[in-house]
Amino acid sequence: MPNNRIPRKVDTIHLIAVCGTGMGALACMLQELGYTVTGSDQHVYPPMSHFLAHRDIHLAKGFKAQNIAYGPDLVVVGNAVSKDNPEVVAMEEMGLPCCSMPQALNHFAVGRKDVLIVTGTHGKTTTSALLAWLLYEAGHDPSFMIGGLLPNFGSNYRLGQGNAIVIEGDEYDTAYFDKGPKFLHYDPHRAILTSIEFDHADIFKDLDQVKAAFGQLLARLSAECTLVAFDNDTNVAAITPNCRCRLEPYGRAKTSAWRLGDITIAPPLTHFEVIKHGRLFQVFETRLMGTHNLLDALAAIAVADGQGVGAADMARALKTFRGVKRRQEIRGTKRGVTVMDDFAHHPTAVRETIQAVKPFYPDGRLIAVFEPRTNSSRRKVFQTVYPLAFDGADLICIRKPPLMAKIAPHDRFSSEKLVSDLQDRGHDAHFFAGTEAIISFLTATAQAGDVILVMSNGGFDNLHARLLERL
Repeated sequence: MPNNRIPRKVDTIHLIAVCGTGMGALACMLQELGYTVTGSDQHVYPPMSHFLAHRDIHLAKGFKAQNIAYGPDLVVVGNAVSKDNPEVVAMEEMGLPCCSMPQALNHFAVGRKDVLIVTGTHGKTTTSALLAWLLYEAGHDPSFMIGGLLPNFGSNYRLGQGNAIVIEGDEYDTAYFDKGPKFLHYDPHRAILTSIEFDHADIFKDLDQVKAAFGQLLARLSAECTLVAFDNDTNVAAITPNCRCRLEPYGRAKTSAWRLGDITIAPPLTHFEVIKHGRLFQVFETRLMGTHNLLDALAAIAVADGQGVGAADMARALKTFRGVKRRQEIRGTKRGVTVMDDFAHHPTAVRETIQAVKPFYPDGRLIAVFEPRTNSSRRKVFQTVYPLAFDGADLICIRKPPLMAKIAPHDRFSSEKLVSDLQDRGHDAHFFAGTEAIISFLTATAQAGDVILVMSNGGFDNLHARLLERL
């Protein structure tokens, strides 16, 4: 059994699987706090390798017992690490104290700060980023750890001197010795719940298990906590009645505490009203596209208001918010063709992203390029749902899923069937076995005015840069 505890005195800390977004941020936080930090990972490559090296964090390539032979005071174990990892085996043999990433974040960074946690199947990263920027621009000097790079800060973490820390609350499991969701480790002062849908098919059996995980979170919220919850999600509605905390619904319902009013799209900006308890709170403008992003902004506004941020400060912050890397990020424009990168992979995210982008490019075609790469999207669980997600796209390119050897044959997603189903719905859809074929097709097909929306949670073989170079 692992020695799962954090010692009273800690000087040296080693992180196993340090190149993950959260683990890398934690390593940098710990180094800034004055600890001597080392780390290791199986796949060490830019940008995370450069990110850590720039901060003088020693990074070992590959998992080896010798990486912890120096006997660190604490080992932080990433959730992708199994119990038979060579460093885990050595750690247990040496009796070294260990903890998970959320345990370490709680212990070393949270302290007495107000925890503002953002949870939900969709929109966590954007909502967290918006909330952090609203607080920062109002002079609240927040700390944060978020699962995406924020161009406004040039980082996905920050150690501020203010009394609040924004944390993106992940429902994924915590560590090999703790299979509960990461978000159960925090005691929030305010919480946001954006949505609940089935996802993470590698750890959740069905929707009921997903709802049960979020139900555990809500059951833990104290009576002093305020929960800002989306008002148009039946799965959210099913679990909120049992929570002890104060509930503030947000969305489009007239009975909700916070709701979106009139929305005006005037590319490149969107103007939108926010109504608080039936009265106009403020008219905001943003470069974010789509109602789903405006709802994310609404949730962040509700929490920022509770933290004492004024409407005028919020309006100024929303004007200057630069989004999140890989969320509707324009990678470049060549020959009048815009190449956009987005993290969308769940059917709902694909649908919402296409619907969001389309009105901002009325003079050309929207070309959707999709790579099913997540543990869920490579399984057939969404096989019949994805064909409904691409309405609004003028041309659709679907890649064969990578890494299929890890999925049982009877459980595999079929890109060929998706393309056939899309064609049956009247879409101009095409299947591709590899990335190079997509690049060649788009180079020959794209026209001035088109926007190519590339959707994947992975690097997609650097398709964006390669395509721009060929164009």
